[in-house]
Amino acid sequence: MDAAAIAAALREIAQHLTFRGENQFKVRAYENGAQALESLGEDLGKVIAEKRLTQVRGIGSSLAEKIEELHRTGATALLDELRAGMPPGVLEMARLPDMGPKKAKALHDALGVSSVAELEAACVAGKVRELKGFGQKSEDKILAGIKRASSQSAQGGGGRILLSSALGVGEPLLAYMRAAPAVRAADLAGSLRRWRETVADLDMVVGSDDAAAVMDHFVAFPGVGEVEARGDTKCTVRMQTGLQIDLRVVPPGDYATALHHFTGSKAHHVVIRGRARERGLTISEWGVERLDGSGKLEVGSEAALYQLLELPFIPPELRENEGELEAADGGDRFEDLVEARDVRGLIHCHTTYSDGKNSVEDMARAADALGAEYMTITDHSPAAAYAGGVGLERLLQQWDDIDRVQPKVKVRILRGTESDILEDGALDYPREVLERLDVVIASIHSRMKMDAEKMTARLVAAMRHPVFKIWGHPLGRRLLEREPFGCDVEAVLDAAAASRAAIEINGDPHRLDLEPKWIRLARARGLKFVVSTDAHSIEGLGYLRYGVATARRGGIRKSEVLNARGVEEFLKAVRPAA
Repeated sequence: MDAAAIAAALREIAQHLTFRGENQFKVRAYENGAQALESLGEDLGKVIAEKRLTQVRGIGSSLAEKIEELHRTGATALLDELRAGMPPGVLEMARLPDMGPKKAKALHDALGVSSVAELEAACVAGKVRELKGFGQKSEDKILAGIKRASSQSAQGGGGRILLSSALGVGEPLLAYMRAAPAVRAADLAGSLRRWRETVADLDMVVGSDDAAAVMDHFVAFPGVGEVEARGDTKCTVRMQTGLQIDLRVVPPGDYATALHHFTGSKAHHVVIRGRARERGLTISEWGVERLDGSGKLEVGSEAALYQLLELPFIPPELRENEGELEAADGGDRFEDLVEARDVRGLIHCHTTYSDGKNSVEDMARAADALGAEYMTITDHSPAAAYAGGVGLERLLQQWDDIDRVQPKVKVRILRGTESDILEDGALDYPREVLERLDVVIASIHSRMKMDAEKMTARLVAAMRHPVFKIWGHPLGRRLLEREPFGCDVEAVLDAAAASRAAIEINGDPHRLDLEPKWIRLARARGLKFVVSTDAHSIEGLGYLRYGVATARRGGIRKSEVLNARGVEEFLKAVRPAA
């Protein structure tokens, strides 16, 4: 098993232990272990081989043994035992929106329901509303969650995984395939190459004159559980984790058009193919041919393919038919889309002062190693008590700590907070405290189920606060876990534009918030952006690339990113007292 798969197994163990009523510290140990693996910034196999697993924060000796067993064999006796004692349908219940293990266990114990279907029947019969702690509102929410989960499954969304988990498999696979002698060119394709938030399966395109040798190498990739299909040009495998990977092998001369075809999206391709027909051409995975039958054109790159259609190269992140083709026709060359190398400051970093895993000094030294010019220490404010929100006395201690660390590092350390937006729109901490900070990221962490009208008023009120400068993880979504909260997004964007606030593009792979459709509307209003890491550990500083990819999907340019500027210009734009 790879790190992502082992993390999933550890989370499943935690769910089972919750059902059994085990000590919450024990449950939390497995959840912490899963989070540690998801944040691991290096190859798990190497860490295990060098016996450094217990050096990873959140992994003790007992947990390390289980991780090593899962990595080596793909199974662990504990998980097998837990699965045997629990109907699988109950875990499925726990994964429903707004459910979780505790509620699922309560329903299982009280009503004897052991599947989503049985739970739905109990709701329809009005049995859930009769239980203590539930009621009709809870029953209606459960039915709505079942409907939503069923809809996602019907659309192929039920088995999706996070982008970061998919890259955790895809990038090692790509390096493995490129090392094969028969491989002339190889790339990941599909929604992964377009950096979509979640991925259903992996696609890979290889250019080679020896397809059989390429496929032999492919099926020998560590972690492959089953070869589901193998033909002359296509091979499909399923990893031990259940993830499907599709490989297409084409002659080197057809590689560029095949890569373009399998990258997608379908909507983008429909327009591209129509444009080709208008020019007497037909495009497929096998190349570009003239409609008059006079022959096939040589296409050496994706850029050359777009040039045939009188278009500039359109980056994969934009290929969704969401205005990119019209922009290209209007003269946009997409050459100034923000890139990771443009970002000079690491924004939104947590430390052990709240719910981070590393100290101020550890985070600063890691930022130094990455070549960052500046970083913000923005731990949670007091209202976020569940996350170790920092009281005023401890905040002052943190400032002293920053002053102590600063002479030891090159990176400029900025004093900040992630201040909760309270229910009435006020910001946590008194104004005189907020004004003494370099950076205030204002975010919502509570009362996310307010009705849309009240939530809109809450956000608009917050943006009118004189020190409101950065709107943190704007709509509060947790991918595959929690939908964005409801509000009139356009009205909030109008308020942000009027207040001259910037919008955070949150790089945490569980968030990737704001989504591209809203980014485009924000850009149309002239808003600026901060591409952040939301790092809760040294490894989390690597989340910058996910934030950059999300920004690119929304069409954000380098000039629109405040932390692509030098530190003084950045501070001029975001300092609360400015």
